[in-house]
Amino acid sequence: MKLEKKNLSLKEGVQKEWVITNGMGAFCSSSVIGANTRRYHGLLVAPLLPPAKRYLLISKLDETLKVGNDFYNLFTNICENYVSDGFKYLKSFEKEYIPEFTYQIGKIEIIKKIAMIYGRNIVCVTYEINNLQEDACLVLTPVITFRDFHGLNTNHQYALNQKVNQGKVRVEVDGNADTPIYMYIANSEYIEHFNDTFKNIYYLKEDERGFYPEEDLSVPGRFEVNLKAGETNRLTFVASLEENIEEIDGFQVEENEIKRLQEIVDGANLGVTSKKENKKYEEFNEFMKQLIIATDNFVIYRPTFRLYSLLAGIPWFLDWGRDSMIAYEGMFLVTKRFYLAKDILMTFTRDIKFGLVPNGYSGFDNRPLYNSVDASLLLFEQVNKFLRYTDDYDFIEQNIYEKLKSIIVNYKKGINIDDNNIYVDSDLLVVSRNTKHAKYLDGRENWKFCSNS
Repeated sequence: MKLEKKNLSLKEGVQKEWVITNGMGAFCSSSVIGANTRRYHGLLVAPLLPPAKRYLLISKLDETLKVGNDFYNLFTNICENYVSDGFKYLKSFEKEYIPEFTYQIGKIEIIKKIAMIYGRNIVCVTYEINNLQEDACLVLTPVITFRDFHGLNTNHQYALNQKVNQGKVRVEVDGNADTPIYMYIANSEYIEHFNDTFKNIYYLKEDERGFYPEEDLSVPGRFEVNLKAGETNRLTFVASLEENIEEIDGFQVEENEIKRLQEIVDGANLGVTSKKENKKYEEFNEFMKQLIIATDNFVIYRPTFRLYSLLAGIPWFLDWGRDSMIAYEGMFLVTKRFYLAKDILMTFTRDIKFGLVPNGYSGFDNRPLYNSVDASLLLFEQVNKFLRYTDDYDFIEQNIYEKLKSIIVNYKKGINIDDNNIYVDSDLLVVSRNTKHAKYLDGRENWKFCSNS
């Protein structure tokens, strides 16, 4: 997807969003003009108990180019009565594998890209500055917080403890000494700010959803990087919960991530080939490519399980049993990611209790939640599809078959776990008489939920 300047006005730009993930529950997301319009938008949203307990740590990174006595603010922030207009310098936005912003200031071109290191809570932002006619300075200002990603820090007084070592800074926010934020730019100078609060940033989409839309963020300081005229200047901003980040090359991170995603696309082999040029085929292949890349955002690894799982939605949800079963074929079987297909079955049969597949895991402590009538029934259908695609009966027999038998036994005799009164009625339909917990496709009617799966 590529958007040109004519499609990057404030009105249009806030309606389009992008997201990238790291496979561990962390993500990076914003609008295509760089204005955060949701409380969930951020440069680094990371799980403190992977993949759960997700916290917004770095909201954004604001850029200003200083050339002589002129200042060019490239960032766009929205307050209720004010909008900074950095989007006017945005020439294009493109996302094939990772987001890419191209800014144009006269003859000066700045290309910005963002990528996460897969499997680690690290985000990299790279800048390539071309056509400088005189020496300049790029000022990068991180805007941070430390909160649950569902929350807001409204009317908040931040307490920061910073340790600066040349171009690297360690920031403790509000006494969270066990989880400091590390930021680094090589060959830069970091200038610490004191009591610098960005008050009342406004989240348009939260307002539209009927939620309170404003919060306060902290500006801990700024990085200044001197740029040389007549050269292509390249630099990397790195942010993480990990301390050792000085040797990370953001441009190499981008190459690695593009290669990883392209291997997934190639492995699916879902494109259409033709001996002649065919626009419809080309459009179809590009659509399939973007669809396959998008599916990868939802795949997460659970370290305590040593298994992969599947997010029910971004940004709100973790892995849900019902949603994973419904998406299972398209996500893993059609795309030929059979090793992940095995892991998903292992993940959701791991904590079966009295015949119930957990419908999810807590976003706070990863404990299994049992509030679905139909997740266990949908499991049978996905096992059947797995066998049709792979013919791997040995895997099912060794790992899944006994769990399927226990589901049948428990549904036949009735299940009463977490007040879920589930049983097979005389008409051979499955019934639940608890309206508080058990659900069939999230629907409730007359205290009775039925499935003929």
